[in-house]
Amino acid sequence: MPARFRAEQVGSLLRPPELLQARAAYAEGRLPLDELRAIEDRAIAQALAMQRRVGLDVLTDGELRRGSWLTDMADAVDGFVPDRVALEWKGPGGGVEGSTAHVVGARLRKLRKLTGHELPFLKKNAQGPYKVTLPAPSNFIVSSYKPGVTEQYYPVRPDLLKDLVEIVRDDVQWLVSEGVRYIQFDAPYYSHYLDPHQRRRLQQAVVDPDKEFEQAVAGDNDALRGVPRDSVTLALHVCRGNSRSRWYTEGGYDAIAEKLFGTLEVDRFLLEYDSDRAGGFEPLRLVPSGKNVVLGLVTTKEPKLESQEALRRRIDEAAKYVSLDCLALSPQCGFASVAAGNLLSIDDQWRKLELVVETARKVWGKPS
Repeated sequence: MPARFRAEQVGSLLRPPELLQARAAYAEGRLPLDELRAIEDRAIAQALAMQRRVGLDVLTDGELRRGSWLTDMADAVDGFVPDRVALEWKGPGGGVEGSTAHVVGARLRKLRKLTGHELPFLKKNAQGPYKVTLPAPSNFIVSSYKPGVTEQYYPVRPDLLKDLVEIVRDDVQWLVSEGVRYIQFDAPYYSHYLDPHQRRRLQQAVVDPDKEFEQAVAGDNDALRGVPRDSVTLALHVCRGNSRSRWYTEGGYDAIAEKLFGTLEVDRFLLEYDSDRAGGFEPLRLVPSGKNVVLGLVTTKEPKLESQEALRRRIDEAAKYVSLDCLALSPQCGFASVAAGNLLSIDDQWRKLELVVETARKVWGKPS
C-alpha cells in the first residue's frame, strides 16, 4: 500500500537571494549553465536539510530549478510561443497580467523530460520519502490555448489536450521506472470550473464548463494510466491561483466536487482551505472511502502564523465529512509558485511548516 503522510507541503519553496541572482545572471548570459546548476544544487540541499529538521513526512526540491510551477512545459517542449493568456489577479498588486505559461503556437514536440534535470539530485539527496510535482496536462487547455493562435494547429481544445497527455504521461512513466513513489499533479486551473465568474466567461466563449471539466479530468486520468497503484501514491493539488500572494479565482468546490472526487483516479487531494474563498467542507462528503484529503489550512500568502487551536478546530470540522483517519495537513499552496515568491520571509516559511508538523503530530501522532 502507498505510504500515508500526515504533514506535508504542496511543493514550491522560497528561493534564496543567491539563487534568484544566479538565475537572473544566467538569463542575461552572464553565468554558465553548469554554475547555475551548482548553485541550484546547494540551495536544494539546504532546503532538504531544513525540511528534515522541521520534520515533514515527505520532501520536495522546492521546485527551485523552475521559473514557475509550470514553466518546464514550455522549456522542454517545442511548439510554445512567447505569448500569454491574460489573468485577472486579485490581492496585493492585483490587476490583469499574463500567465507564466506560454501560448501554444505550433504542433507540440517533446524535446526532453520535464523533470529529467530535477530527479537525479533529489533522488540522491532526499534521505527519506520525497515527491515530484508535475503540472497536470489539463492546465494548458486554459492557460495556453489562445483563439487566433492555437486553433491554427489545434482547432479545438481536446485536440491539444490529447498531445499534452502524451507528453506528461511520458514523464510519469519515467518517474515510476526511476523509483519515484509519490507523484503529484498540480491543477490550479480546475478552479476556473468552480468560480461563477470564470464559468460565465467560458459560457460566453461558447465553452460548456461542465463538459470541459469532464474532459480535463479524463485527460489527467489518462496521463496516469498504467501507474502501479499498490506502490505509488498519486495526488492532485487544487488552488485558486498563487503568485506574489495573489489569486485569480474564488468559490467553493461544490460545482466540481462530484466529478473531482468521484472520477479522478488519485489517492490524495491537496485542497486549498485557508480562506473563505474556498468555501466550506461540505463538498468533502463526496470523497470516496479510502481516498485521502490533505487540508491546506495554513496560508502561504501572508506571514501571520495561524493558531494551532484554530487549525485543530477546522480539522475537527472537516472530520464531520471525511474520516479523521483519511485527513492530513499542509499549507494551502506552495510558497513560491513563481520564482519571485509570496510576500513573506524564508523564516516565516519555515515557521509555517513547523506549525503544520506540530499540529499534525498532536492530531494524528508520529508516523509509524
